[in-house]
Amino acid sequence: MATHTINVAIVPGNGSGDITEDCNYYAWLRDQLRGRFSGQTVSVHLKNMPDPVRASLSKWLPFMESQLHCDERSIIVGHSSGAAAAMRYAETHKVGGIVLVGAYTSDMGDANERASGYFNRPWQWDAIKANCGFIAQFASRDDPFLPWEEQQLVATELGAELHAFDDRGHFQDEEQPEMLQVLEQRLRAALYGS
Repeated sequence: MATHTINVAIVPGNGSGDITEDCNYYAWLRDQLRGRFSGQTVSVHLKNMPDPVRASLSKWLPFMESQLHCDERSIIVGHSSGAAAAMRYAETHKVGGIVLVGAYTSDMGDANERASGYFNRPWQWDAIKANCGFIAQFASRDDPFLPWEEQQLVATELGAELHAFDDRGHFQDEEQPEMLQVLEQRLRAALYGS
């Protein structure tokens, strides 16, 4: 049995503004995990992010450390810009694991993405792998924002446990049962060694 708290930090995509709880699957996932692990040593953090439109690396990474409590006992669930933030965070911080949802590797020619600071230097793939207990990735071939090639590159470079779909778009549905299942398995393994 775990003697320390395991933290799940849900890092949203940019554009959620001050209504993160009302966006996509974020609150659903938080509530499902809290319900399944009620009374156990699991905490789930979901907060409005600073600079929610640009999602600046310089603001998000310190916030992830100080407000979402991301550390070696944390599983970071990063969606879209949050996936980029999770990867950059894991370059320099040990974490229990990362779940990347709609991850990508470049600014794709978008000025806002370019200004975020995530894509102005090469990715440190080996450092990310070394700092993560596990890496799972959710990707969809019909994502309207991200080319499949970018998502596939993340999976290849990180050796991620890839959950590939043809029909999930940018994972903006209110429920993501497969994601919940992966997190539940990882949390139970961390808590009970199974």
